[in-house]
Amino acid sequence: MELLQAIKGRRSIRAFKKQNVPEEIVEKLIDAASWAPSAGNIQPWEFVIVRKPAVKKKLAQAALNQEFVEEAPVVIVVCADEKRSSMGYGLRGGTLYCIQDTAAATQNILLTAYSLGLGACWVGAFNEDEAKKVMNAPEEIRPVAIIPVGYANEAPSQRDRRPLSRIMHHEIF
Repeated sequence: MELLQAIKGRRSIRAFKKQNVPEEIVEKLIDAASWAPSAGNIQPWEFVIVRKPAVKKKLAQAALNQEFVEEAPVVIVVCADEKRSSMGYGLRGGTLYCIQDTAAATQNILLTAYSLGLGACWVGAFNEDEAKKVMNAPEEIRPVAIIPVGYANEAPSQRDRRPLSRIMHHEIF
């Protein structure tokens, strides 16, 4: 699949078939994520793979009761190691760079999932403290994104984008 085709064709999927996602495919998603750029090549990401229904249910509750999180065959929680980033870049590393880095890793997961025939959704609306408890995450680990992944059971239409003339500036605003 061409990169621009993946970028323009990917959609947020919130309905999944009851079909398992093989572990080797999940590993491909994480491998793609690990190739994302990161500040100073610190790679502050951690990925929690969730398949157990009870854990997915708790994550869905932490995600403001978004039930599709629970219904996906697999859920990937992308986390930032704030301590790891701050060791390299101080406060800015721990508060910004690790978020940027994990966002890039998340986008790699979404595009790779689409290119492999899977559907996924970037869920950012969730209670971080609850998600941390569900995963038993250490203090320095911050959940950044919850990504339900599976075979799509819907085909959302393309949504409009703001025209380039409204978002592109040269030299100054």
